[in-house]
Amino acid sequence: MGTKTAIIKFPGTTCEVDVYKALLEASVDAEIVKFKDFDPDKYKAVVLPGGFSFGDYLRAGSIAASTETMKKVKQMADEGKVVIGICNGFQILVESGLLEGALLPNLNLRFISKWVYLKVGRKDTVLTKGLEKDIIKMPIAHAEGRYYHTDPERAKRLAVLYYTSQDGTVDEKYNPNGSLFNIASVANEEGNVIGMMPHPERASFKLTSPDGATDGLLLFRGLRKW
Repeated sequence: MGTKTAIIKFPGTTCEVDVYKALLEASVDAEIVKFKDFDPDKYKAVVLPGGFSFGDYLRAGSIAASTETMKKVKQMADEGKVVIGICNGFQILVESGLLEGALLPNLNLRFISKWVYLKVGRKDTVLTKGLEKDIIKMPIAHAEGRYYHTDPERAKRLAVLYYTSQDGTVDEKYNPNGSLFNIASVANEEGNVIGMMPHPERASFKLTSPDGATDGLLLFRGLRKW
């Protein structure tokens, strides 16, 4: 098994370099790989970055989800290896069936770009295990990020991050897109596959973060411990 983390680039992916730099800052050995060149045997983990894979035609992430590459990613997930989807990457994971639920257009039908506070609901996932903070701060930037699940109680069990106030109050007024129960991130039961709408790579450097927020690094460092 390889020791590196693969950052998979589909046509239309835009955040692969930011993720790469953030992973290096977190001391995670990573490299960017074109989707057709991806060999799962070379890697211990995969990150699917944000962007607009294949132009987000049909639905966000749906075409990328149907590629041979994602069949290989699913094989890795089944073997217990780490798979992380950020924004469009989260949409790909849902479309491919690696994560439960659906990501619908934002309730206001507009693209939303803003910094949000997030409450950690699970600490048994690759990115949150051992995380000392309960409230973290990261930006979102999406048009289709409204999480939905046909089984609300199951959605609660899968939820990793919730949109919240600065003091951790989970309320509809802090819900930017209409997500079920303010859910911003979910994982599988095992915790090795996780998707999130917020962008941790954009909260990994003091220079580019308001108030010097670097909570994204705290999540990425989880890759070193899993």
